[in-house]
Amino acid sequence: MASSAVAYIHAESEEPPADVVGAHQGLRRVWTSVQMVAPTDSPVLIQGETGTGKELVARAIHMRSRRSRGPYVQLNCAAMPAGLLESELFGHERGAFTGAVSQFAGRFERAHGGTLFLDEIGDMPLELQPKLLRVLQEQEFEPLGGTRTIRVDVRVVAATNQDLLQMLRERRFRADLFYRLNVFPLALPALRERREDIPPLVEHFVRKFSERMNKTFLRVPDEAIETLKRHHWPGNVRELENFVHRAVITSPPFDLRFPLEDLVSSAQPDASGAIRTLAEAERAHIMDVLNRVGGVVGGREGAAARLGVARTTLLYRMRRLGISTGAGRPEL
Repeated sequence: MASSAVAYIHAESEEPPADVVGAHQGLRRVWTSVQMVAPTDSPVLIQGETGTGKELVARAIHMRSRRSRGPYVQLNCAAMPAGLLESELFGHERGAFTGAVSQFAGRFERAHGGTLFLDEIGDMPLELQPKLLRVLQEQEFEPLGGTRTIRVDVRVVAATNQDLLQMLRERRFRADLFYRLNVFPLALPALRERREDIPPLVEHFVRKFSERMNKTFLRVPDEAIETLKRHHWPGNVRELENFVHRAVITSPPFDLRFPLEDLVSSAQPDASGAIRTLAEAERAHIMDVLNRVGGVVGGREGAAARLGVARTTLLYRMRRLGISTGAGRPEL
C-alpha cells in the first residue's frame, strides 16, 4: 500500500480504522464515499493534487469490492512514452512492431476479474482514448497488430491531478470518455486544506520511521509543528512524509530536529502576505468565506450569496480548484 497517503486505511476493515490519520471532514467524506462505491462495479474518477493519496484510495476501493480476490493492476499513463502505452494497455501480437518477438498480454488482460487503476489519466494521448472508451463500454479490445477480440471483466478506477473539464474545453480530452469515467467522482483534499491533521500525521511518520531505524524520540517540538502547519505543502502528504523521513535520518536519538530551513523557499503564501498565483488567491478567498459560513454553499446566508455568484457557479469553481464540497458542513 502506498505510503504517501491521505489516510492509512486497512483494506479488511468495514469501518474507518483507528489508524486513519486525520479528522478533517473532507477526509471523512472520502472514506464514506469509498465505502459506498466500492461494492459496485462503477467506474471511479479520483481527483486531487500530487501526493494526496489517490493510489491508496484506488487500492482501498478494490480491496472492498467483490473483486478483492482478483488482480489489482496499475499503470501511470504519464510515465510511459505514447508509442508504448497502447501496447502496455492492450498487449500486442508477435511481430506487431520491431522488437515484438513474442505475444504480450497488456494491463487490461492481466486485470481480468479485478481492477485496473489508471493513474494520470489526463496524460493519455487523444488517439488512444477511443480505444479505452470502447473497453469501458464493451469490455473488449484487439491487441496491437492482431485481429482477435479479447473480452475482459475489468473495473476501471482512474485518477488525475489535472482539470479534465478545462482539457475538454481545449479539446485535449474526449468528452465521451470523461463522462464514462466520471460516474463516481472523488475529490481528495489538499494538505493545506486540512492543517489540523498535520500534527497527527507528523507523529505517525515519526513513529513509523523511528521504528524502522531503531531510534527513539521523546517528543515532537511544538515550535516545529507550528512552522509545519504554516507551510504550503505543494507536494501534500507525500512531501510531509519525505520531510519527516529526512528529519528522522539526520536527527540524533532522543533529539528530533526538523530541517525547517528547507521549507523557506515554498512557505505558506498567506504567512508572508504574498500569494503566488490568481488560482491560489481565488482558492484562499473561497476557503475563507466557506469557513465563515460553516461550509454552507447555497441559501441566503451561504458562501455563494456572500460571494455574489450563483450556487452552481461556486460549486464549479470549487471543483476546478480542488476544494471539497462543503468545507465545514455538508453542501446545502
